[in-house]
Amino acid sequence: MKVKIVIILLLAFVFGCNTENKKGQTKTKETKEISLLDTLQLRLNHGNKWLANPETQGGVVKMNAMIEAFKTETNKDYNALGKKLAKQTSYIIKNCSMVGEPHDQLHVVLVPMLDEISNLKEAKNNTEGEASLAKLEGLIKDYFLYFKL
Repeated sequence: MKVKIVIILLLAFVFGCNTENKKGQTKTKETKEISLLDTLQLRLNHGNKWLANPETQGGVVKMNAMIEAFKTETNKDYNALGKKLAKQTSYIIKNCSMVGEPHDQLHVVLVPMLDEISNLKEAKNNTEGEASLAKLEGLIKDYFLYFKL
């Protein structure tokens, strides 16, 4: 079940984003998939952060705020947190307007985020939830190291 959710979210992200290339041509399904596979290493833009669109930046900021608020709660419901974060990533995906290399680099960090959010939603105990949350926090930290508004 978890794998299906991740695949559906990944496909929604890949096909939901504007994938117009520099020449104004729309990429084919195969080109999108190859592009995603070609950029497995998150890297800077010639030493600078990539520019993110406001919706993506704001969405990740909100995800980070949700996590920080969650960490202060006494009763940890990792499944509920996962559901809240999934709604936020849906917003990011629906409002994605990034194109080209910045968009491809976003995939490198956002796809693993989707996986960890799925893990949170399905965590069977606090140990699993804590592990997924720690990984997700690292991915969000990476996002802020490589992207800016």
